[in-house]
Amino acid sequence: MTVGEAAANSDANSTKSALSSPKPVSVLFVCLGNICRSTMAEGVFQSLTRPANKPAYPLIAKIDSCGTGAYHVGDSPDSRTMSMLADNGISTYRHRARKFHTKDFADFDYILAMDDDNLEHLQRLRAREAKNRGGEGVKMGKVMLFGDFGGGKRRSGRGEEVQDPYYGGHDGFEIAYEQSVRFSKAFIEMLENGELS
Repeated sequence: MTVGEAAANSDANSTKSALSSPKPVSVLFVCLGNICRSTMAEGVFQSLTRPANKPAYPLIAKIDSCGTGAYHVGDSPDSRTMSMLADNGISTYRHRARKFHTKDFADFDYILAMDDDNLEHLQRLRAREAKNRGGEGVKMGKVMLFGDFGGGKRRSGRGEEVQDPYYGGHDGFEIAYEQSVRFSKAFIEMLENGELS
């Protein structure tokens, strides 16, 4: 199924479930440098929730991506990411890399890490930020592994990681794209079904 077909499916189901959802949510995708995996995920997620020439998906308020490192701040996504998106009908996606900032914990409801290292880095930052703000009772976005949505489980019990394709070939970008589609659809379905807390 292409992203366009998935968007049509999602669009058909979204109207009925939007009526029961309390408020739209914001989603942030995070990888290391913000030029490959998190931008791939953001591009796919945007195409599913904000399809061209159609109303925006009502349960999503804001979508963005960033990196835990500042290696590529201000750069466009990797050309292989953009090529993979374009090959799959996503040609309007634009982004400039940025580094994760602690204010993102307040600005986003769901912060989705691409791999265990990203997840652990964000969890440490979140714990420190919660302490600085006066404790765990402060409203902060949920930090989760993107692969917990629709991915298989590893021996550790965690969901799939989206491996960094930066130093590899075309197949790594194909895998990252396939995972981004699968995980995004699962996230949207769980949101529609009220399964996200």
